[in-house]
Amino acid sequence: MPLAIPPLRALVEPAETLAIACGGGILFSLAGFPAGLVCGSVLAVAAAALLGWPVKVPVFLARICYVVVGILLGAVVTPETLKGVAAWPASVALLVVASLVMIVATTTYLRMVHGWNSLSALMGASPGSLIQVIALSTELGADLRAVAVVQTARVILLTIGIPAALALFGLVAPAVPVGRGPGDLALLPEMLMVIVVSSIAAVVTARLRFPGGLLFGAMTASGILHGTGVVKAVLPWWIGSAAVIVLGAVVGSRFAYATFRVIVGYLGAAVGSFAVSLSVAMVFVLIVTRFFPFSIANVAVAFSPGAQDTMMVLALSLHLDPVYVGAHHVARFVVVTISVAIAARRIAGKKAGEL
Repeated sequence: MPLAIPPLRALVEPAETLAIACGGGILFSLAGFPAGLVCGSVLAVAAAALLGWPVKVPVFLARICYVVVGILLGAVVTPETLKGVAAWPASVALLVVASLVMIVATTTYLRMVHGWNSLSALMGASPGSLIQVIALSTELGADLRAVAVVQTARVILLTIGIPAALALFGLVAPAVPVGRGPGDLALLPEMLMVIVVSSIAAVVTARLRFPGGLLFGAMTASGILHGTGVVKAVLPWWIGSAAVIVLGAVVGSRFAYATFRVIVGYLGAAVGSFAVSLSVAMVFVLIVTRFFPFSIANVAVAFSPGAQDTMMVLALSLHLDPVYVGAHHVARFVVVTISVAIAARRIAGKKAGEL
């Protein structure tokens, strides 16, 4: 049986999307913008999508890049980075409180200011967990288009806004991905070991339906190998840069098939809810940095109400501590997943009872 040859357009569209993302990432990097590769690629692809250009990133390529980024994040782990673990429980506890306050405050804002119904407001207020939010919105009858616009806008604003804000106050280094340790061919066996072990861990974690499983599984395996000193090799910088650009394109492509009219219609709700959730997050960031010895850049990204995978890519681009940031985003996912699911079903149950 002859192999099926994909239509030319199916190859051209992803190539065009990646070219646009690459151009935006390089432009922002040359301009000295923090996390320029990810921010530039996100904005370039989002702009192209809103202008009606067909943007598309193959799912298999995105999955590979999640594994690559996970390996790179794990490669910066050392025994020294784990010494502050004893102080983390209090920080994580504050994150849990912050997440719940964020949900309540943003839900209230969307209901009181923009007149959303309770279910749609809750779905729009959920900090992260986009897949779960979309699934619940579809199943329970929330305004899917409104929720998708607000959630996507939050990710875009966080991806662009956090590096810019940190740079404004001089809190981050230039965003050029640099791995710890040698990355030359002399350590090729170690490099292959990291790739194989991390890829297996990524697949297993994803099969267990862990959120962001490919990225977190690869990061955990790579972190263990590097943190225990078993290996020192890291992937070449250009592989990491390419992966970051691809994942930036994935975020930007969420605006595919959206129109300016739809975006403008929900722009007030998107910006307003973002401001509310970010204000709550920043209050807790100030509390944590006041009482604990964590850098404000690490805490800001760890407490940001964005998607786990996107925030971890941002952590890589800004040279942050992936262990601290990753632990907090996993904790936030668990809290948000449970609380939003319970609250959504109770709201839907009340609505059904009223009919």
